[in-house]
Amino acid sequence: MKKIMLLSFTMLAMVTVSVAQNTTETSATKAIATQDGAKIEFETETIDYGTIENNSDGNREFHFTNTGNTPLVITNAKGSCGCTVPTVPKGAIAPGESAVIGVKYATNRTGAFNKSITITSNAVNAPTKVINIKGTVNPPATATATVEK
Repeated sequence: MKKIMLLSFTMLAMVTVSVAQNTTETSATKAIATQDGAKIEFETETIDYGTIENNSDGNREFHFTNTGNTPLVITNAKGSCGCTVPTVPKGAIAPGESAVIGVKYATNRTGAFNKSITITSNAVNAPTKVINIKGTVNPPATATATVEK
């Protein structure tokens, strides 16, 4: 009889702990989902330039939306090197509004590239967000001499 009571008590304790853990996880999930503040959501976090010609247009745009309930303010944007230059919107982006972060890559550099841009903002879901560009720049075209016969 003692074994049955001990087994029953053990089972009850396990069920109680399991229910308590599930309740805690659910509460934490709800807190994140309903957290007040600005939220930044990008259409894409990586732009692939593909294979492009040397000295071609290196400008691209990352589109994003403030999905939060307070204005979004981007305080800094920094490329991983001097060849990657970001531009950010001036002022706050209101809840529900969309904007763009421009990036210019120096396409006079031959070969494959994979660069990052680090965005700092007041977004509660991503106060520091890294977005990326990648691609390959062909070598410069060489002039071919024509030989007359």
